[in-house]
Amino acid sequence: MKKYLNLLDDVLENGVDREGRNGTTRAVFARQARFNLEDGFPAVTTKKLAWKAVVSELLWFIEGSGDDNRLKEILGKDKTIWSANANADYWKPKAKFDGDLGRVYGVQWRSWQKPDGSTVDQLAEVIERIKNDPYDRRLIVSAWNPGELDLMALPPCHMFFQFFVTPDESGKPAKLSLHMVQRSCDLFLGVPFNIASYALLLSMVAQVTGLKPFELVMSFNDLHIYEDHLDAVKEQLKREPMDLPALKLNPDIKNIDDFTMDDIELEGYKSHDTIKAKMAV
Repeated sequence: MKKYLNLLDDVLENGVDREGRNGTTRAVFARQARFNLEDGFPAVTTKKLAWKAVVSELLWFIEGSGDDNRLKEILGKDKTIWSANANADYWKPKAKFDGDLGRVYGVQWRSWQKPDGSTVDQLAEVIERIKNDPYDRRLIVSAWNPGELDLMALPPCHMFFQFFVTPDESGKPAKLSLHMVQRSCDLFLGVPFNIASYALLLSMVAQVTGLKPFELVMSFNDLHIYEDHLDAVKEQLKREPMDLPALKLNPDIKNIDDFTMDDIELEGYKSHDTIKAKMAV
């Protein structure tokens, strides 16, 4: 994960300090990182990754849910990384029920609202196109819906992703890559989570389409470190990365909707201790 550590160092050295919506950040604009999943699963090792939180949130997205209560059920805890947003003063008056987060990520992925009242299951459609027209240049899923931003507890930070299929020497579809674009990137707390989540999504979609996961490409636009996290970042940069773990998925799963927590395992994961920091809401 030296590519991630290089981003931390880049922001520390080259970032500009700005006062934003929820605190002061040091930020740079428009950086990219590439992770070859054939080299191992890109889980951060210089601090502990909250792996179960990563898996449960992605399964929640795939379900198409915007209910924090459902995420609690999947995770098996009474609090999630979304609970603070669900209970935020700015959102509570808009919430339809306790735990409601509105039309966030998974809702857009699985039930994008059309003008005629019908919905589009973007994720299901893109998986079918990968199977039937793998070299299509429209293998896209978007969470950024300008018409519904005010119906979300938090506008999507990672807002758009596209798949790309690479053929083998015979021209047969063989490898699957994913490029994600993120508008707002909390480099210390959020980005390691995002890297793991999209690497997992790529691997899951590759399995259900009969391909091998290849390259995860991530474009980070407003890439920032909160002022309160600077000391934690400096501590993390003193640590040496460890070997990358391997991802193990239940090979019997052939449908994206059939994965559960028990079907996903990170083998051989070793890391340095947790470095705690408060999430800005």
